[in-house]
Amino acid sequence: MMVNKFEEGERLLAERVRVTDIGEDDLLALLLELGGAEPDDADANDGDKKKKKRKGKKWKKSISDIAGVLRVLDIYRMATVRYKGDLDLWFRYLEFCRDKRHGRMKQARLPNLPPCYPVLAQAIRYHPKVPGLWIYAAAWEFDQNLNVAAARALMQSGLRSCPESEDMWIEYLRMELTYLNKLKARKVALGEDVKTLQKNNDDAGIWKDENKELFMSLDEQDEGPQKSSSEGVALEGKEDLFWQQGLLIIQTIYCGAMEALPSSLSLRKRFLEILNNVDLAHSDELKVDVMDDLKKDFSHSEDYWDWFARLHFSESTNSSNLNIKEASTNKLNKSIQVYDEAIRRLPTSRMYSLYAKFWMGVLFADTEDSISLFHGDEFDASEFSSRILEVYKSAESCGCLTDDLACQYVSLSLRFGGVNEAPGRGLEEAKSLAKKLCSGPLPHAANLWNLRASIEMKFLATSTSSSSFSKENLNSLFDLFTVALSKLSIPEAEKLWHTAMKLFSHEKIYFEKLVKCAMLSLSSAGGGDSGASVSSAVVGWVLQRDGIKQARKMYKRFLALPRPSLKFFQYCIELETNLASIGNIDTLVNARKLYDSALDLYPQERELWRNYYHMELKVGTSETANAIYWRARKVLSDSTALDVPRS
Repeated sequence: MMVNKFEEGERLLAERVRVTDIGEDDLLALLLELGGAEPDDADANDGDKKKKKRKGKKWKKSISDIAGVLRVLDIYRMATVRYKGDLDLWFRYLEFCRDKRHGRMKQARLPNLPPCYPVLAQAIRYHPKVPGLWIYAAAWEFDQNLNVAAARALMQSGLRSCPESEDMWIEYLRMELTYLNKLKARKVALGEDVKTLQKNNDDAGIWKDENKELFMSLDEQDEGPQKSSSEGVALEGKEDLFWQQGLLIIQTIYCGAMEALPSSLSLRKRFLEILNNVDLAHSDELKVDVMDDLKKDFSHSEDYWDWFARLHFSESTNSSNLNIKEASTNKLNKSIQVYDEAIRRLPTSRMYSLYAKFWMGVLFADTEDSISLFHGDEFDASEFSSRILEVYKSAESCGCLTDDLACQYVSLSLRFGGVNEAPGRGLEEAKSLAKKLCSGPLPHAANLWNLRASIEMKFLATSTSSSSFSKENLNSLFDLFTVALSKLSIPEAEKLWHTAMKLFSHEKIYFEKLVKCAMLSLSSAGGGDSGASVSSAVVGWVLQRDGIKQARKMYKRFLALPRPSLKFFQYCIELETNLASIGNIDTLVNARKLYDSALDLYPQERELWRNYYHMELKVGTSETANAIYWRARKVLSDSTALDVPRS
């Protein structure tokens, strides 16, 4: 009977309603029907009242509502106890506390919730020299709690702990100016701002002056204008006092920062940027003082002169009658004057490099510090070509020409040398200039030699109008490479070696001469990994041109030099093992000989032993692999140096 009753109830439920459409009243009626009773009106009324009561009731939050958050906080607490030095973990902990304290945790107000203050105190106690924590704590007080006094106290404590932090000084200044702006906004809202009051009462004052006869003073005296003027003076005095207070704050913080960081140029530049963005009483005078201090304290710094020259481009143009080209030209002339004064006071290579970098930004839009004012249709780069070339000539005459400056000098001469002359004139001038610099002040400049070689090849190709060189041209190019390679070390001339081998790869006589020069340079260098790329490139070219037999002869010549490099051994071993993996027995024998020779010179190289052992496992036999394994254990005195041999 019990089973039939349940089946009947399920059938009735499926026939009469859909599960998704069941409401509270329908469910009550259905349950009463299944139970065999009919709902009366009194029960229905009581149900409606209870329903309305439940809708208006606020449920009390229990511990289960925030149990997950409390668990996360407890995990953060345990993590910071164990990893006190992890600043990223501390900041994540602080952010989580801040979000939950002022999110739904604010409504819970449970005493068990740890607020953000103890966490900040712990973090600062463990890391008192981290400026970010002090700034975070002050921002919390200033933004969330609206407690300016506490924020100021925290910033001052942070400055005592971290007096050499530029960010602390800058953020302290910004906080004080932000507070000043909030007070200003409050005065405007209360109608106490002089400018706002004057702006709102202009029309009323004009109408009152035009209709004086309609107004009569009680004491028959016209004291209205005197009274209004006196009130205006008083308000203007309050206004001046208000902005003077802001200026006093900036001056105080600036003096403290200069005392703590007297040699920081970036700090003063950041102070000056803030001064340019605020409008305070006598702020222009303070800007002049800051600029005078900068010039007095940093006139020996190239970075100061570079910043000061570029500062003119950020200044706005006062005259509206000038067009864009005239205004930009005026700014450019001011910057040039600053740079000219700088190279008179500081004739150094760095100063000339900064000056040249400025000009490159003016001329070319694809440079890192390009100046967009001069990249329009109004300007042509050739207009400034003579002026920038004068900078490089001045650097050459002062003996301040570096490798990079010389390459820029030659490249610009190649670009602008024949603008108004024959097309090949610029190439010829650049060729002569590169020859003069390589033979004179910069005989050991590797980049300049590379540039000279490329210009020489381009010049010969242009003059002969052919892709191949004659014997005379090849002879002159070989002499050029011989002179350059003899003056440069192997690491410096690596690019030049590759260029020469590519050029003479199909000229066996010149290529053999290059090989002899390379062997002589490697012998004088005393071995090492510096020449591995050159010797590997030689073997690679021979392999590509003549095959593996000639390549094997070539690398044996290089291995016969005193103490060949480990990288070259590895290159030769890789060359042989690649052939051994496809079944060539002779190459396996050669690879073993190379490994044995390399291990004689470098017996403690574990990676070499490991590679030798894995090669034997791959293409050798179990006996040879076991032999290498026990040799490695004996030499390295370490049972874990190699993997366990296969059975």
